[in-house]
Amino acid sequence: MPVVGVNRDKLFEALGQKYTEEEFEELCFEYGIELDDVTSEKEMLRKELATRTTGAADLGAASEEVIYKIDIPANRYDMLCLEGIARSLNIFRQRETPPLYRLADMAGKQIVRMTVKPETALVRPFVVCAVLRGIDFDSVRYNSFIDLQDKLHQNLCRQRTLVAVGTHDLAKIRAPFTYEALPPEDIRFVPLKQTREFNARELLQHYLANDQKLKKFVPIIQNSLVYPAIYDADRTLLSLPPVINGAHSAISLDTRDVFIECTATDLTKAKIVLNTVVAMFSQYCSTPFEIEPVEVVDALGDTQVYPQLDTRQMDVAVPYINSCIGLDLQADKIAQLLSKMQLSAAAAPDGSSVVVQVPITRSDVLHACDVMEDVAIAYGYNNLVKTVPSTVTAGKELPLNQMCELLRGECAMAGFTEVLTWALCSHAENFSKLRQQDDGTTAACIGNPATAEFEVCRTSLLPGALKTLAANKDIPLPVKLFEVSDVILLSSQKGCGAENRRRLVAVLCDRAASFEVIHGLLNRVMEVLQVPYAADPDPTLQRQRQLLGGGYDWRADDDSPAFFPGRHASVYFRDRRVGEFGIVHPEVLEAFDLNNTVAALELDLEPFCFDQLGRPMETQIL
Repeated sequence: MPVVGVNRDKLFEALGQKYTEEEFEELCFEYGIELDDVTSEKEMLRKELATRTTGAADLGAASEEVIYKIDIPANRYDMLCLEGIARSLNIFRQRETPPLYRLADMAGKQIVRMTVKPETALVRPFVVCAVLRGIDFDSVRYNSFIDLQDKLHQNLCRQRTLVAVGTHDLAKIRAPFTYEALPPEDIRFVPLKQTREFNARELLQHYLANDQKLKKFVPIIQNSLVYPAIYDADRTLLSLPPVINGAHSAISLDTRDVFIECTATDLTKAKIVLNTVVAMFSQYCSTPFEIEPVEVVDALGDTQVYPQLDTRQMDVAVPYINSCIGLDLQADKIAQLLSKMQLSAAAAPDGSSVVVQVPITRSDVLHACDVMEDVAIAYGYNNLVKTVPSTVTAGKELPLNQMCELLRGECAMAGFTEVLTWALCSHAENFSKLRQQDDGTTAACIGNPATAEFEVCRTSLLPGALKTLAANKDIPLPVKLFEVSDVILLSSQKGCGAENRRRLVAVLCDRAASFEVIHGLLNRVMEVLQVPYAADPDPTLQRQRQLLGGGYDWRADDDSPAFFPGRHASVYFRDRRVGEFGIVHPEVLEAFDLNNTVAALELDLEPFCFDQLGRPMETQIL
């Protein structure tokens, strides 16, 4: 949840009313936000200086104006600045009506153009732009403008990896503009807050060594063959996205025309960021809420005009809204409530639904449930009638989880230490390191993995246990570990195409093979689960086998390449293979950087989840 700091007096001025702290907290609660803290610039600096020994001289110059720190929902990008908070609360209080955002009429005028070169596809392929004309900055508005960009970079833009915003003084540069990708040695300019010229590679090295704020953005493009760059018609560099802008086009309090460009790897996010910035600050333009469009010619020669300010239409059923919030509102009343949340709505002719127009500021509204939530907020959560649910249930532990807790205790009492490993692993760990082939029908793969360590959902618990052993080679032998967790297997029987299966894995690492210890753990697990051995002649156990429909046994098996031939067995229950145990193959140990022998057991636990009459019990939450 982002926290936005705003000047209290400026906020109250924008709201047209002064509030006590308690009154403002109540207003925030009604709207679904929270007053997190009340402080001042001097107080924040005092807390910072408490951890430092230098900079005390700055304390005297710090302002004592009250700052409200407001906790904003992470998806409300339109409320990341004072302007957005004040506008939302004013519309909620029905002091204002939602503004109509519109593009400037460019008839007879030269539209600004941005041309995208094909090479940008190698690094950062998208750019969207807009112009704010006649904007009237003062120090508060200027700081809010910069702060909104920082908040968007941290939040929606994912630390500039998805989108980076650049703002420029249009009076200092000349259209048309080009978005290019060049070798770093060919990009030379004077960046913001610097006095000398750098080439792009030198500049990134400079930031890595000297700038704690900008160094975290360097890796985004550092290893690219080409770096993105935006030039004007005079070949003046405006920006080296996503790292820094050029000093030549820097905006200031005197800036009147602002050129905004957003470069991106995600075009949808870029549009949202651009729309958010222009929506918040177009109110300060010479014609409020009017934005001058920019023509963007992409690498294929297709032309698009940005920003795209069209509303999205949603048709939401009235019974759905009423059933979720426990009310009986008519469509016209719902439309009236939605107007308090910046959503223009009208009742359908038959009254069965409301037709909602979603503005550019409400990119968080994606589904009917978002509209329903806004109706509840506008109506007031405290005004909702408390009712007894028609269905009363008592929560209890799933039988499978209850069984797993029992086995965890038993494994611990057998001298094994529990571990918890990642559900994601690399493709090599899941297959080649276990001497197995990927047939494409077993593992769910991550479409766009962030790292090579997390490429697939694990289909076995064994790699995680072996990695844990490898990471703890300095522990005295023997090392006995176990884990009770889920694996993920592809399944055509499930709507999502995959299913979770609960398993137990146990490993024993020692200088000599300890097949019998792992075998003993298997027997103890079956004893605790009251599953008899299939060949035991005891009459009592025979009756238990009849009740369960069979017992468990093990059979020699050399089909698993992860285990040593002749020292491997498969476990069966009701003539169904449910697990395996044995000595891990030396090649597998070498792949996981292990020097001592390892005995391992892996067992599917779900077939053993039954009641006292042997009937299977539900293992999954429906």
